[in-house]
Amino acid sequence: MTDHLTAVATYFEGFRAGDHEAILALLTEDVVWNVVGVRTTRGLEEFDTEIENPAFEGRPVLTVEREFRSGDVVVSAGTGVGHLKGGEEFRFAFSDWFEFRGDLIARVDSYIVAL
Repeated sequence: MTDHLTAVATYFEGFRAGDHEAILALLTEDVVWNVVGVRTTRGLEEFDTEIENPAFEGRPVLTVEREFRSGDVVVSAGTGVGHLKGGEEFRFAFSDWFEFRGDLIARVDSYIVAL
């Protein structure tokens, strides 16, 4: 069995690099990504469209500050910086809850707060 913490680290590295293939390889076909209060995507195709949000340019800086694993769930919390089109900086705190099915991520619940 793949270590869930390693899979989550690979997931974040994929976002930092804009590596769709690496991220999608970690997900189940029916993955659900719930950005709480904003949107929910279902399935690999929809998830892929959200890896690089069209409102932003460049790659995000993501810093994971804490992680916790219990069974098939990993919780990662940290901060991030992105740049909106036009150059405005967007700083945020996040808490992502990853639910695994076997070795793959089946659900991500993202809680994001602007700083």
